[in-house]
Amino acid sequence: MSTSSSYSPPPRTAAPPAPAAKSDADQPMTEGQKRAVIIVGVLIAVAVIAGAIAGALWLVANPTTAASLRDVFIIFMALVFLLIGAALVVLIFQLAVLTNMLQHEIKPILDSTNETVNTLRGTTVFISDNLVEPIVKLNSYVAAIAQMADSLGALGRFGRKR
Repeated sequence: MSTSSSYSPPPRTAAPPAPAAKSDADQPMTEGQKRAVIIVGVLIAVAVIAGAIAGALWLVANPTTAASLRDVFIIFMALVFLLIGAALVVLIFQLAVLTNMLQHEIKPILDSTNETVNTLRGTTVFISDNLVEPIVKLNSYVAAIAQMADSLGALGRFGRKR
């Protein structure tokens, strides 16, 4: 290791980074891609409708299976309604907590802030009336006196001959 104090950093050889290439999601779809998406969507819709029709015909042909599926579906719907009811209870509880927080925590903060702003407004008016206004008047008087002295000095020069 050398103890020389004349260190110089190595020269920069790296080129600035190239702009990032646009991903496929950023580029608009071509007409062929749009057409393919529409065709696939239509085919899926037709398959779902055909499956529903085939399922309905099968259920009509097998009434005992239809009754069992109906019962399972009713149980599933009851569970979904229970879940939605629980979610509504939680939502109502959260709404009550939010209302309580607004009334007992946020409102006092806003009242305190409003009081502080009113105090600041009064302080600003006081300082303006008792400090700034007299200084501005004094400056205007000094400027008027200086202008008058300058004007009187200019009048005295006109009368002199060189």
